[in-house]
Amino acid sequence: MSWVSKTLNSTLGRKLLMALTGLFLILFLIGHVSGNTLLFKNDGGEAFNIYAKFMTTNPAVKILSYLTYISVIAHVIYSIILTRVNKSARPVPYASNQASTNSAWNSRNMGVLGTIILIFLVIHMQGFWYQMHWGNLPMVTYNGEEYKDLYTIVQFAFQQEWLVALYVVSMVFLGFHLSHGFASAFQTLGLNHVKYSPAIKKLGMAFSIIVPALFASMPLYIYFS
Repeated sequence: MSWVSKTLNSTLGRKLLMALTGLFLILFLIGHVSGNTLLFKNDGGEAFNIYAKFMTTNPAVKILSYLTYISVIAHVIYSIILTRVNKSARPVPYASNQASTNSAWNSRNMGVLGTIILIFLVIHMQGFWYQMHWGNLPMVTYNGEEYKDLYTIVQFAFQQEWLVALYVVSMVFLGFHLSHGFASAFQTLGLNHVKYSPAIKKLGMAFSIIVPALFASMPLYIYFS
């Protein structure tokens, strides 16, 4: 067995992959939320539609997209494997379980939070990502060039109360997931220092609040405006 296989099949190797894919997905969230803020621009969707076309046609972005898909799949698979390994290592719970006092709620329920986020992600991709690539979208023209009018689809989607509620609630769960996962990823990679760890935790907490809040504000803004 090669060292690569040994690493991937070891608990440490799986945790490292979880950390690396998690950090890559954090970078993806930064880019995604930055681009989606164009929904706030009062230009009838021109900037957002141009951005959407760029993101689905640019070769470099396509490569990053494939890496994102791989990271999501790997993150999910290895989280399931690690959860099973942990349960099999301790099939009988401790007689006195004080988990609620020894660890935060989100750290004990990362699997549940991740499952909810995964379900949301499937709904999100079916509603927008799939539609942008293969849906029968209306077309608009800017400066003589045609673009798929994803902006109108987004506007229509977020007039539905249940979908707006789903997005807002899902972003709350994402925030809880990130609040533990951000600092945990750095710790797994060995970047754990008495001098820097507090700053990493504060940065992670700020990130877990700001980014989900920005995502949640978009459907709310569209619905109420």
